[in-house]
Amino acid sequence: MSNIFDVLTERGFIQQMTHREPLKELLEKEKVTFYTGFDPTADSLHVGHFVPLMAMAHMQRAGHRPIALVGGGTAMVGDPTGKTDMRRMMTREEIDSNAACFKNQISQFIDFSNDRAIMVDNADWLLELNYVKFLRDIGVHFSVNRMLTFDCFKSRMEGKGLSFIEFNYMLMQSYDFLELFRKYGCFIQLGGDDQWSNIIGGVELIRRTEGKEAFGMTFSLLTTSEGKKMGKTEKGALWLNPEKTSPYDFYQYWRNVQDSDVKKCLSLLTFIPMDEVTRLSSLKDAEINEAKKILAFEVTKLVHGEEEAVKARTAAEALFSGAGNSDSVPCTEITEEMLSDGIRLIDLLTISGLTPSKSEARRAVQQGGVYVNEKKVSDIDAIMKKEDFPDGKMLLQRGKKSFNRIIISG
Repeated sequence: MSNIFDVLTERGFIQQMTHREPLKELLEKEKVTFYTGFDPTADSLHVGHFVPLMAMAHMQRAGHRPIALVGGGTAMVGDPTGKTDMRRMMTREEIDSNAACFKNQISQFIDFSNDRAIMVDNADWLLELNYVKFLRDIGVHFSVNRMLTFDCFKSRMEGKGLSFIEFNYMLMQSYDFLELFRKYGCFIQLGGDDQWSNIIGGVELIRRTEGKEAFGMTFSLLTTSEGKKMGKTEKGALWLNPEKTSPYDFYQYWRNVQDSDVKKCLSLLTFIPMDEVTRLSSLKDAEINEAKKILAFEVTKLVHGEEEAVKARTAAEALFSGAGNSDSVPCTEITEEMLSDGIRLIDLLTISGLTPSKSEARRAVQQGGVYVNEKKVSDIDAIMKKEDFPDGKMLLQRGKKSFNRIIISG
């Protein structure tokens, strides 16, 4: 086994941990079982899940066994961490459908063959719990006063308040850790740094109920050098599902990160050796673009496969250097009927998803950031007619980064 503790440290994953030296020694000397949880609150994982997934993959490559926990039970309650309002209550059917999507996506990063990893759903044990027994066996080990000192509760108490159902979330996640400890010998829980208090809850619950030591480790959240969360685009979140975020848009996001974020992204989101990461991230001026191209390709390959990564790279080259094939650029279909009297440019911008609203479309046009077939259009009342669609296609562009091919169908 390689020294995974040093690998994770060098690549910048580790943010906080319990019992640093014992945990380091455990990872160096033994093959351990660890887990990370994912609540299926949407029908796709997003870029915020990427760091924990990569950490799990590094751990598995070093010989350790991951448990991917899909929170079909905890999603029924909702984690208050980082939320100013209570989550929307989801139906069991929504959660089960989302959980199936998560399981499929996680399998792209983790090898579940030959018992090399385990996938579980906490609905299997949480939904059948006897509430009074749960309070007597588990709730007795938690101090309300201490829970209220944790940021996930404290910020909500000082703001809009915290519902009783959310207050139970920490107990449920802690119980997950205990269940996995008992059933699979799982000694370590990994998660994003916003999960620190929930992880501590599980570590302490195992110590109090089993008299055994368990460990927790959190990872850096994916943020820019200015401290803002990565993965927000003009179209919304950056999803790992190609139907929600196209491979081209996904590629373009990483191709256009800030120069100062290249090293962090290469370190956390690729398997490129660190000496090469250091070399690439030290490039200056125009040369740093080569590092960004490598970053975009490698990350897109991990999420969408090499074939889609090649298509996205080819499409980008076609648009920015006049070479290659632009067929992989995201496209939107409109009907002949929609063009009968012409269609407003601001409507096309909204329909294509290049702007989230018509008001934003107007601003983009007024600011000179909209191009039709590579020509700037500054008239907010511009009407696009059939002659604007040579061969039935139009290339619509917003700014330097966002493109969409509008195609006349039927």
